[in-house]
Amino acid sequence: MRRATRVVATLGGVFVCVIGAAAALAFASALSASTARAAGGLAADSSASAAAASIGDDAPPPVAWQLEVVRDGQTIDRFEATTTLGQAFSATHHDETTHRVGCKDVPAGGIDLARTISVSPIAADAGGVTLIIDANETIEDDTAPTTPEGCALPPQPRRVSASHPGLVVPAGEWVAWTLIDKNPTLVYRLHASVAPH
Repeated sequence: MRRATRVVATLGGVFVCVIGAAAALAFASALSASTARAAGGLAADSSASAAAASIGDDAPPPVAWQLEVVRDGQTIDRFEATTTLGQAFSATHHDETTHRVGCKDVPAGGIDLARTISVSPIAADAGGVTLIIDANETIEDDTAPTTPEGCALPPQPRRVSASHPGLVVPAGEWVAWTLIDKNPTLVYRLHASVAPH
């Protein structure tokens, strides 16, 4: 009876040892799997960050540009903006003008000398920028007509429309684009460069 008890006790000890070893192996396996998952997550996050950085680097650059409207050698208007490559900027400036007309020289003949421009950068690098430009504006003649009696009439308005398919503006320089060469002269001066981002 004592021998049988010792055998059972011994077998019980072996069983407990086996269970303990199995538990240790299971814990080690779970720990290894958790570590692998964490490493995989870090790798995925790193890949996502690298992809986002790559997309950011491929984004079109912004272009800072200025446009001056010069009539008969005098700057009469300015436009300025920062526009992403491939996008377009449009704006309209208004100049409400009234003249003194008639033999009584009274204010009349009001007109809106509106000017609309559209600028789109289509190419840009360290050497310069290429711009598409569309312009529509109303101007008046330099001289005003008179009636047979010599009374003043308002200057005649004139519509000006022009487009440039690709004006190259070298880095650090101003470039002139002539819309009207006389009576009056009308010139657009442009400056453009890649803006920091």
